[in-house]
Amino acid sequence: MAENKTQKTNQSVEDFINSVDHEGKRKDGFQILEMMKTITKEEPRMWGASIIGFGDVRYKYASGREGDWFKVGFSPRKAKISLYLMGCDVSKADEMLGRLGKHKTGKGCLYINKLADIDKEVLKEMIKEGYENGHIGTEEH
Repeated sequence: MAENKTQKTNQSVEDFINSVDHEGKRKDGFQILEMMKTITKEEPRMWGASIIGFGDVRYKYASGREGDWFKVGFSPRKAKISLYLMGCDVSKADEMLGRLGKHKTGKGCLYINKLADIDKEVLKEMIKEGYENGHIGTEEH
């Protein structure tokens, strides 16, 4: 079984955020970094070249595929800020997303343009929920 392409690295989280070209995304990145540090009480780690993750989880799918990932994370990408809130309870997620503000969702991701578009308190709830229940639809966690 192939390992995940995206692995934990020793790259500096702060250096990565400082390298983001767009000033607004850079500022939002530092705000999200502080939110996640406060909520998780974990030190962030880079995953690959562009994802910042908090916490560790070992996953195993029914197919037998397994690996390591983070509980919550984000990436201040050029187009949008990607938030990875794997453990966010789906039954609560719809209600929280309804209160969040302007966003899009994808498979396992939440996308926002900027923090000013959303309710930060709702985002904090979602980060907390994702971290406390941090697993990736696994049988074991």
